[in-house]
Amino acid sequence: MTLTKADLVSSICKNEILNKAEAVRTVETLLEIIKKRLESGENVLISGFGKFCVKDKRPRRGRNPHTGEDLILEARRVVTFRPSGVLRKKLNQD
Repeated sequence: MTLTKADLVSSICKNEILNKAEAVRTVETLLEIIKKRLESGENVLISGFGKFCVKDKRPRRGRNPHTGEDLILEARRVVTFRPSGVLRKKLNQD
């Protein structure tokens, strides 16, 4: 099951901490902060959850699977996620 922004908003509203408009604003603001930090090349660490890291990929050879044609894939930046030890333990509990 996928967790969406709407699911986050409704979870916040269920606890009656914020009303729906405030919850939407909070979730959107949080995601914008994370996006801006990642765009600038910074890593984002959320204690107890994990770390989003920006990595640079070099150009590499690839192949079009449809035609079999060789091509060069351009350099790019990607985001990776490393779960914290706390999250890893919770995921692996029996």
